[in-house]
Amino acid sequence: MFRFSPGRGPAVAAQGMVASSQTPATLAGLEMLRAGGSAADAAIAAAAVCCVAEPMSTGIGGDAFAIVWDGNEATGLDAAGPAPREASPLPVPVRGPNAVDVPGAVRGWAALSERYGRLGLDTCLRPAIDLAERGVAAGFHCADAWRTTEHAPKEFGAAPRTGEVYRLPELGATLRAIAEGGPDAFYRGRVAAAIAGASWLTEGDLEAYRPRWVDPMRVTYRGVEVLELPPPTQGVVALEALALLGGPGFDEQVRAVALALEDAFAYVRDDADVAHLLSPEHLAARTRETARLAREPQGGTVYLCTLDADGMAVSFIQSLYENFGSGIVAPGTGVVLNNRAEGFGVAGEVTPGKRPYHTLMPGLLLEHGRLRGPFGIMGGFIQAQAHVQYVTSVVDDGLDPQAALDRPRFRIEPDGVRLEEGHWPRAESLRAAGLTVIEDPDRGIFGGGQAIEIRDGRILGGSDPRKDGMAAGW
Repeated sequence: MFRFSPGRGPAVAAQGMVASSQTPATLAGLEMLRAGGSAADAAIAAAAVCCVAEPMSTGIGGDAFAIVWDGNEATGLDAAGPAPREASPLPVPVRGPNAVDVPGAVRGWAALSERYGRLGLDTCLRPAIDLAERGVAAGFHCADAWRTTEHAPKEFGAAPRTGEVYRLPELGATLRAIAEGGPDAFYRGRVAAAIAGASWLTEGDLEAYRPRWVDPMRVTYRGVEVLELPPPTQGVVALEALALLGGPGFDEQVRAVALALEDAFAYVRDDADVAHLLSPEHLAARTRETARLAREPQGGTVYLCTLDADGMAVSFIQSLYENFGSGIVAPGTGVVLNNRAEGFGVAGEVTPGKRPYHTLMPGLLLEHGRLRGPFGIMGGFIQAQAHVQYVTSVVDDGLDPQAALDRPRFRIEPDGVRLEEGHWPRAESLRAAGLTVIEDPDRGIFGGGQAIEIRDGRILGGSDPRKDGMAAGW
């Protein structure tokens, strides 16, 4: 059965909008907007609710990134933590206590609230606290991912069925402590001690952590400016691929993405300068070369975006990396710890005190110096590939955000190019180009996105049918 048509139309709004992968998160964000909060307040509330409503994909034991458009300029938030300062270079862990990097999300929320919020962090966390303590119904995709994750933590109980209500009271108590005491309630004291006791992190690693404000990287693609974050994220992959596609005589998305991924795996490291990957000389040289298919491990993430009545927009992404991260819950806290150190696999070994290669990448579009909209697609290393596919859909083909997210996707992996169902008619042409093609019926590996766009004064939104959420406005 062809699942991509007919599709639903875009969500619309007059004042503001929230798009997320979980309906309760979207409703929490709208609650903040209707209470007079900013897009930043809405993003924090939605992100916190996702920690409860999609706990395998995100949590306060993970990390976060954002791009904020304040009405005049764009700023990036890098809330990714490093490996322990005293860690020994080791083979890259997959799960367990040595897979944990310093969780950055909570200080990221606090930084976003302090700089761009109106309501205060405590107000933004109330919906998540209420759901964690009183219960939330499991969405279809949430229940399926929970059920099929082999290392789901026993502390969270049995995987809920679709629609079954579950509670996370220990997580609720930790969120309440953060609401009352700020981020120090997480990075110092009882919670920090529990995290250090369950992992190779020290309490000093946690106390010393601070997020960063950074300048986004950007390229102009057919008159639309595309913004992504610099390393340690893989944002430059989408920018390089779009720059290749925007050049003369180059129109094959799969090859453009493969070339850009190859470059990212070679050059993206913590604090690396990758501007040369977007230089005319480098791009011209790459158009004459053949790319190898890159290793593409999966990951669990949530992406959300918000827009308020004053024109502020937030593109926000948060993750534990793989489903339920390291598989470890810090005792008595409800905090699932990330396994982000697996990202050091790109470099070959863990680097003490540094951040690994990050799959997380929020996106933002500008046109003629004005906001066109935030967007993002979660799903581990498919994110850069899916960003390219989304941008070309809305810019080249003029699709609205919902139609662009509904489109089938491709995913590059070492064994070939995996095609989602709607792309299967392309299989023969790609094989003729020398690629190994797999027609894959598993929609779960192709990510899930959210997007908001402003077009001719209209607010349009989209929410990926591959996830449980919705875009909604007021």
